[in-house]
Amino acid sequence: MAPLGRQEDSLLLCVDIQERLLESMVEPARGRMLENTKHLIKVAQLLEMPVFYTEQYPQVLGQTQTDIQAALPNDAKQFAKQSFSCCGEAEFMTQLRATHKRQIVITGMETHICVMQSALDLVDAGYEVFVVDDAVCSQRMAHWKSALHRMRLAGVSVAPTESIMFEWIRNADHPHFKTVSALLG
Repeated sequence: MAPLGRQEDSLLLCVDIQERLLESMVEPARGRMLENTKHLIKVAQLLEMPVFYTEQYPQVLGQTQTDIQAALPNDAKQFAKQSFSCCGEAEFMTQLRATHKRQIVITGMETHICVMQSALDLVDAGYEVFVVDDAVCSQRMAHWKSALHRMRLAGVSVAPTESIMFEWIRNADHPHFKTVSALLG
């Protein structure tokens, strides 16, 4: 798979970061996922990249976690879903195609269910998919590891938050380099 391209080619997708699901996630993975997702949202917003976020069966599992909700840009697109894969929702796919983005960067949970099914379906649909390994989590570390391995075998690129953010800005001359660097300090 090619490296992450220019910011103009990318879209950030935050999958099912909901309060009730978060309660069952293990630490420190839960806290790391939340913090890194907020960083990625901030950088996506600085770079004027589209941000999509999903909620799995929100009537039962609740809304997006409050810190993540507060970090989301005003124009972020929200999708309620019952399908584990985001691609199982027609409106999601319609809105995704309308962006003309080819590279989808994914954060969220659970890695081995909704994140993985979405990533695999997006690859099948012809997208370049990047899963942020330190911005996804599962209830069990073994499930997280297994899902990352399976996604790699299927052609999904797996990389840490820092790599993704610096690939988006490409060099130290970028006008947001200092802001991005400060997030990691």
